[in-house]
Amino acid sequence: MDKDTSMERRLSAIVAADIAGYSRLMGQDEAATVRDLKGHQAVILPLVGRHGGRIIDTAGDGILAEFPSVIGATACATEIQRVMAARNEEVPEHRRMLFRIGINLGDVLHDEVRIYGDGINVAARLEGLAEPGGVLVSQAVHDQVRDRLDLAFEDLGERELKNIARPVRVYRLRAPAESKAPSLPGADLPLPDKPSIAVLPFTNMSGDPEQGHFADGIAEDILTGLARLRWLFVIARNSSFTYKGRHVDVRQVGRELGVRYVLEGSVRKGGNRIRITGQLIEAETGAHLWAERYDRALDDVFAIQDEITDSVIGCIQPQVYAAEHERLKRKPPQRLDAWESLVRGTFLYSQHSDASTKEALTMLDRAVELDPSYAQAYGLRAVCLAWRAFQGWENRDTAFARAAEGAARAVACDPAEPWAHLAHGFIGIANRRDAEAVGSFSRAVDASPNFAYAHGLLGAAHALGGRPDQAIECIDRGVRLSPRDIFGEEYQLYYAFAHFQAGRYAEAVSAAQLAIQQRPEHPVLYIMAAASHGLAGEIDKATRAIAQLTALVPGVSAADLEENFLYCRQEDRSRLARGLRAGGLAS
Repeated sequence: MDKDTSMERRLSAIVAADIAGYSRLMGQDEAATVRDLKGHQAVILPLVGRHGGRIIDTAGDGILAEFPSVIGATACATEIQRVMAARNEEVPEHRRMLFRIGINLGDVLHDEVRIYGDGINVAARLEGLAEPGGVLVSQAVHDQVRDRLDLAFEDLGERELKNIARPVRVYRLRAPAESKAPSLPGADLPLPDKPSIAVLPFTNMSGDPEQGHFADGIAEDILTGLARLRWLFVIARNSSFTYKGRHVDVRQVGRELGVRYVLEGSVRKGGNRIRITGQLIEAETGAHLWAERYDRALDDVFAIQDEITDSVIGCIQPQVYAAEHERLKRKPPQRLDAWESLVRGTFLYSQHSDASTKEALTMLDRAVELDPSYAQAYGLRAVCLAWRAFQGWENRDTAFARAAEGAARAVACDPAEPWAHLAHGFIGIANRRDAEAVGSFSRAVDASPNFAYAHGLLGAAHALGGRPDQAIECIDRGVRLSPRDIFGEEYQLYYAFAHFQAGRYAEAVSAAQLAIQQRPEHPVLYIMAAASHGLAGEIDKATRAIAQLTALVPGVSAADLEENFLYCRQEDRSRLARGLRAGGLAS
């Protein structure tokens, strides 16, 4: 008699995993992607067996595994993410392979080779919702492991999963030891003498990675509104957004950024509806001071931003609310596409490469096409053009003329638009018009007192104009407002300008070297390092820096820099050229 081959049922923990953005990686370099995948699989797949599971399928970049124990499944998923984080440390960000993992406990059919059933489908749907490097679990998994493993969970609420009849309650898993963002060097930052806040990037709960820009825009508009209040110390976006994609301990965020309050939240879009949640937390204690959920039609999205800002301000310091709070004067454009274009353009400009700034201009052109009165988009576009002119990526005269025209258009739309004043300041620096540069950057600071980048640029203008002590004070303020700034190498360049002008050559070299570590393709950094080494008598080091400079800018000469460098005073430009000649740069 033939053996009975009918399928049997059993309760199993299912782990489904795949690599976020695998198709993009394959499109970039197919051979390297396959090689890297196999290398990771050689390390990851054996972990399944060590935790008592078995591999069901490894098609493409995916992994499907079955475990008799939900504890083993969850521990395995956690170890996979820990191991992958370590393996990715030395990999360029654009080539990193990040697993998304979903775990479910459910009834499955099996024939000892394959397994089938909704238990697997739920795990696969959870994996699709997970963020890169993250793990999502169903409530069945959460209830089994929450008190048995040293893990923390975040309740994401019920989610509708495709082709699953009933909503599933979903939890995000994180290991406490892995939840902290990297610490800054040195001691934790002290609290300012007035209320202080960091606005973390809002979590995209829509299941669509493209909506991440929408979530970023919500958080950034709230941050911008708060920054207009002079009595509130607000950490700049470029620092608070370094926590994007991390599961953070707000107490650690408070210590690292030196703030008393942290605002976090999430955004979920569905059809023509939007749900925004926000919560304000006292960083020192972790106590929740305020929480709210806003369900609105999508055309009310800007009113939601006002409501959240009002609520946060009212909670932080009610006694000064009536006196200090005024209605936000600047509204974002009443077209979501224009707004998203600005959000994307801002990010692209911050990358400071030829390709990224060119793409930023395209996005900002789109923003002003959709909303011809969008002052911020005009201002940022003008800054982007000025930056490209400084780098030699655009015709200098044409680009600065277009930047001036755009900055004037921004001021006509909103006289308090800080990016417009920054553009005027860049033009002043380019033409060595000291008073114009300082005045423009000062107006940007006045318009937005917590705008870290404006403080840094004001410091640069003071340094180039011959006032190093004022420069250091301004740059310090910018760094304090945004201690984790994506423009960090720019601040170090400004420090180098100031220290060189003051004759502090060792400090100038130190600042230039810190910046080179972050952006090694920036020629001005090598100019500052080489000249400082040369004037300090460190000829060998000056020679090496000049070799790196000439590799980036063939044909550069000391005479050209003496005539055209950004220092306003001739004696500073001559001293710079003297240091470069000491290191062997041709005249």
